[in-house]
Amino acid sequence: MKGSLLFLALVAAGLNAGAAQAFEEDIIPTSAGNLGITFIGHGTLMFRHGGKVVHVDPWSELADYGKLPKADLVLITHEHRDHLDLKAIDAIRKEGTVIIATEIVAKQVKGALVMKNGDAKAFLGIPVEAVAAYNLVHMRSPGTPYHPKGDGNGYVITFADKRVYVAADTENTPEMKALKNIDVAFLPMNLPTMTPEMVADAAKTLQPKILYPYHFRGTDTRKLVTLLKDEKGIEIRIRKMQ
Repeated sequence: MKGSLLFLALVAAGLNAGAAQAFEEDIIPTSAGNLGITFIGHGTLMFRHGGKVVHVDPWSELADYGKLPKADLVLITHEHRDHLDLKAIDAIRKEGTVIIATEIVAKQVKGALVMKNGDAKAFLGIPVEAVAAYNLVHMRSPGTPYHPKGDGNGYVITFADKRVYVAADTENTPEMKALKNIDVAFLPMNLPTMTPEMVADAAKTLQPKILYPYHFRGTDTRKLVTLLKDEKGIEIRIRKMQ
């Protein structure tokens, strides 16, 4: 688990008096300083690098966003309530905050910029790629996927020399498997996203140096560890991301 890289961080300490919210945080070295990854929970993350704060799918059910650092960049993956929370977005907005979203989400978030599947742009000096996030197998009803193709984005965020892939609600799609040079991958692991077998299949193709299963409520993460026990180049890190 690389204990030297894991510690309990009071992410708001010193930024907001009395704001003691304890979350796990990992520190990953990059060519331009440390990348801090704060594990808010479920599909919700916060990154800090080079003086910039990036929030992904902030959800006020998991944190008091009035006590967390304001966002320079916000990435919203899709419109489901555990990923799109207008209250949380409003709490972390400041002058100059850039919000990136899908077309569906942008209709609900004032000032949001749209990225479509396959788009690649830089915001505030941070390169971002939008990756299609959708279901191939799991359906609400015959022919109706839980997450239709084109509606959702995963994101590859580049922090200096580190490429971080936050897959969002998706299965192990061809677009996911086509990604190259992923250093850190967050792959969802509960229905109706991916089973542990699907995550293992994706990881064997992606070959991230660090794999974080996330959004795994109700799934035994030990199964993934067993499935990937022979993949020596992938370090699996289990954090509180149910």
